[in-house]
Amino acid sequence: MQTQLTAEEQSKDEFFQQLAKLSEQMVAKHGKDFSMGALVLAARWIAENRIGEARSN
Repeated sequence: MQTQLTAEEQSKDEFFQQLAKLSEQMVAKHGKDFSMGALVLAARWIAENRIGEARSN
């Protein structure tokens, strides 16, 4: 018996699929080290509430 995903679960699944595709593209173009570093940095920015901040040059 299959259970149907909730709207939130379906949304999260779609984001995981997007992340998987993006990760594959990044690895293919720039290698594993860059890709892992970029994703870890993105996670750090999320944890520090820095997503969407204005950048200063």
